[in-house]
Amino acid sequence: MNIDVELDTRGLNCPLPILKAKKALSAMTSGQVLKVVSTDTGSTRDFAAFAKQTGHELLSQATEGSDFIHILKRR
Repeated sequence: MNIDVELDTRGLNCPLPILKAKKALSAMTSGQVLKVVSTDTGSTRDFAAFAKQTGHELLSQATEGSDFIHILKRR
């Protein structure tokens, strides 16, 4: 998968990972892919809700150790 922008939000709690992702997505063009790495345990639920509300496509979510990886495609 081609990642256009990677965002490291480790150590930040809700709502900061979502706010930083929103800012990054607004600077991207339609179809570009954003990877967000978070340590916030609620981020899986938060990013699913964020994608549904904003229309961005949530391509995948995974857990790697204590990191939660979210891949979003800009609408």
